[in-house]
Amino acid sequence: MPIEDDAQCLRIYIGDQAHHDGVPLYQWIVEEAKKRNMAGATVFRGHMGFGASSRIHTDKILRLSEDLPVVVEIVDREERITPFLEVLDHILKKGLITLERVRVIAYRDGKAR
Repeated sequence: MPIEDDAQCLRIYIGDQAHHDGVPLYQWIVEEAKKRNMAGATVFRGHMGFGASSRIHTDKILRLSEDLPVVVEIVDREERITPFLEVLDHILKKGLITLERVRVIAYRDGKAR
């Protein structure tokens, strides 16, 4: 049986070379979200992209890039996302954050919430 709820989707666009406290920033973000008992996080690595600098980053052999795009996506309730945004505000030096309302339909082995 699906579980339905309203939530927010937080997307953090960064480069894979960004670091914080000696670890890749995307890893730090996921681990911090886990520590805060957020519902879940996923990291997507891009094959190609560009940002504010308009410089194209790609994984093609002939144009090796040192900073491929990465997106960290977190879906949770607004009351958990909002404080996490404050943490990110102090950590991110370069990147982009988007936030949108989403309708969540989760399937959990028929277990009730």
